[in-house]
Amino acid sequence: MKDQTTSNKPEQDLSSEQETATSEVEVPRIELSDLVDCVKVIDLCSTRGAFKGAELEAIGTLRKRLIVFVNHNAPDQETTEKE
Repeated sequence: MKDQTTSNKPEQDLSSEQETATSEVEVPRIELSDLVDCVKVIDLCSTRGAFKGAELEAIGTLRKRLIVFVNHNAPDQETTEKE
């Protein structure tokens, strides 16, 4: 019986170490500047001819959606100037 009790102890220590490691992991985030960079990549790739003609409509739609999202969620310039 003592062997079973002592064998559970390392598992408990391991789980507490895992919880500590998990709480220290940074949550991935995407900033508006990342989306602006995506638009720049799309523009660069299109000028270099990286997309096939059949792909251009989908790429253009994605680019437009990214721009609309960034413009909608960007802080107002008047608000940022006052701060």
